[in-house]
Amino acid sequence: MRDTAAVRDFVAPYHEMSRKVSDAQTLLEMADAEGEVEAYAGEIHSELSGIEEKVAALEIKALLSGPHDRASAIIELKPGAGGTDACDWAQMLERMYLRWADEQGYKAEIASEQPGDVAGISSATIFVEGVNAYGMLRSEHGVHRLVRISPFNANGKRQTSFAAVEIMPQLEGPGEIQIDPKDIEIDTFRASGAGGQHVNKTSSAVRVRHLPSGIVVECQNERSQFQNKEVALKVLAGRLAERKAREEEAKLSAIRGDQRAIEWGSQIRSYVFQPYTLVKDHRTKAEASDINKVMDGHIEPFITGYLRWRAGDGETGAEHGNDDLE
Repeated sequence: MRDTAAVRDFVAPYHEMSRKVSDAQTLLEMADAEGEVEAYAGEIHSELSGIEEKVAALEIKALLSGPHDRASAIIELKPGAGGTDACDWAQMLERMYLRWADEQGYKAEIASEQPGDVAGISSATIFVEGVNAYGMLRSEHGVHRLVRISPFNANGKRQTSFAAVEIMPQLEGPGEIQIDPKDIEIDTFRASGAGGQHVNKTSSAVRVRHLPSGIVVECQNERSQFQNKEVALKVLAGRLAERKAREEEAKLSAIRGDQRAIEWGSQIRSYVFQPYTLVKDHRTKAEASDINKVMDGHIEPFITGYLRWRAGDGETGAEHGNDDLE
């Protein structure tokens, strides 16, 4: 039933557009037959404008053609170089994605979060539930760079900080990712951070290590060991699916001689607060000068730009980290 509904949701807008185009054509023919084109001009332009907007939205959906693009998403955030500023930067990105999810009508839940030593976060995992969440958020996978006057520097110096964003699909059921119990090691330990007596007295936190890949996932936010294990295995399955998809993408790129980077661990975007304001995607060259609007979750231009670029309609992109944005 879920698959049927998904197909219906994908096909129905096409039939709706066909009807709207037919109605606009009929309206134009009536205006021409009555010799009253000017009188109908406003209504015709309004109809065409609405059609163009919906066709643009359908184009984006058509670009979501990956094997997991329709799935819900898992976002993992980790600060990189930059100390306290990097932890603060990771939390700023967390807020940006939560606001974006809310604006798009997705359900977003922080599954795991660890505070930084001074400010911000040292890690966070967010589950974003909804159709096409993973396909839309794939553009965010990689390293994000921040340039600003550090609020943690008494001398008011500019600081460059980095945070890694990892996007994974949420898999429903076993699917194509089979995890052999023999391939994983599960450890339990006491959770840290806020939580009162439960945190201090129980070993509910879970660490899952996938031996073949070396991937390690930890979860300690849930109140029971079973719940933490369930969340950790869900994240592990998503990571393995994402790794498999990127390996296949790399093989296709090698076959067709594609010069575009896969973006794994690469710096993909810079956010500059001083001495000017600019957000620039190094792959698609998409830019936005209103950085506050971007940090409030308005990242659609970067998402759509990436989808077109990935499909081969945009520019080839450039090497990362060479732009003079500092």
